Amino acid sequence: MSIKFFLRAFQYRNYRLFWFGQSISLIGTWMQGIAMSWLVYRLTGSAFLLGIVGFAGQLPAFILTPFAGVVADRFNRHHILIITQILSMIQAFILALLVMTGNIHIWYIIFLSVFFSIITAFDIPARGSLLVEMVRKKEDLGNAIALNSAMFNSARLIGPVIAGVLIANVGEGLCFLINAISYLAVIAALFLMKISPREVKMQNKYVFQDLKDGFIYAFSFAPIRIIILLLALVSLMGMPYTVLMPVFAKEILHGGPHTLGFLMGAAGVGALIGAIYMAFLKSVFGQAKIIPLAAGVFGIGLILFSLSRFLWISLLLMLLIGLGMIMQMASSATILQTIIDDDKRGRVMSIYAMAFIGIAPFGSLLAGSLAGKLGAQNTLFASGCLVILGAILFAIKLPALRKEIHPIYLKMGIISEAALGIETIEELSMPPEN
Repeated sequence: MSIKFFLRAFQYRNYRLFWFGQSISLIGTWMQGIAMSWLVYRLTGSAFLLGIVGFAGQLPAFILTPFAGVVADRFNRHHILIITQILSMIQAFILALLVMTGNIHIWYIIFLSVFFSIITAFDIPARGSLLVEMVRKKEDLGNAIALNSAMFNSARLIGPVIAGVLIANVGEGLCFLINAISYLAVIAALFLMKISPREVKMQNKYVFQDLKDGFIYAFSFAPIRIIILLLALVSLMGMPYTVLMPVFAKEILHGGPHTLGFLMGAAGVGALIGAIYMAFLKSVFGQAKIIPLAAGVFGIGLILFSLSRFLWISLLLMLLIGLGMIMQMASSATILQTIIDDDKRGRVMSIYAMAFIGIAPFGSLLAGSLAGKLGAQNTLFASGCLVILGAILFAIKLPALRKEIHPIYLKMGIISEAALGIETIEELSMPPEN
């Protein structure tokens, strides 16, 4: 396949602008994430406090994201995103100032993490919903989501490595400062974008009724419900592995901040490989089967990583973890973006964010608490086992989910009657289940 096919979402000017601006900003964001976790561990030496900071930095997103989804459906998503990026830049500047002047304290970190989480609650549903306004053809949505994932994980590869070097040589403060400056790129891109105002249809004036309608819509349709529930399980039990990475880097692999950077960078390589693979897929058709497979790979990676004592083996396993994580996330997001109604897009994407990101604070708190009692290795091993169990349950439900999704794909022209007939024949040729 040609590079033109791989980059087909770049034909849209608004998407190109946002992609390049966000690419620069995300490198800074990953630098700040690594610097933050190392700073907390350096100041406290506590795996439990790592979990507390992770919890405080994500709990507001869990609470506010559903309401933010209503806001994204009612107001201009482009303007919301501009505001969230400016506020994120201010947060990073404050953090850099406190660290570089030597006035940083764990309670300041917790407060600024809470502030950033509030911003994130409004940023994610607006960002996810605006993507459809940047990419007009739904058949290009999967490619755009995969390219977003590639961009996200390229930054995930570059940011942690740079952060590890800077932390080891000059300290964490410069990482926060670079992140603050990097926001200027995405803010400039947002101002250069030309988004046509969309027609907003308000069914009623009550926010809570809109919120209720969004949850009923999402959880009454089995494909949306099952995808979101698996994401929530992975977020609760699997994603908090990042909180424990400083412990693995220092105590188990006997390294320093550069080791932490290499570990997170390896996960970024795996995620980038997965995102590139997803971008080459021709259609959303067939992506449902990727979800349980990718979740299973993620769970296996966590189990094996918890058992590793050698850096090179751990780096290879982090690559596997990143690969499984991004393929599950990208395929889930692509299917959801394709099958949901536009007037409920903000609310469904807010529920998606709540499942994937909002649940994470509870996972961070749980992981930090269990690591303090059982050890980081045992905690990660148990997490991997539960993720695999979730993948198996999803795979059992998969045939029924595909039957509910296919009529939507037929209506949208994503698949033809002939393609659906071939798949049905293949399913009927399989031996019956006992």
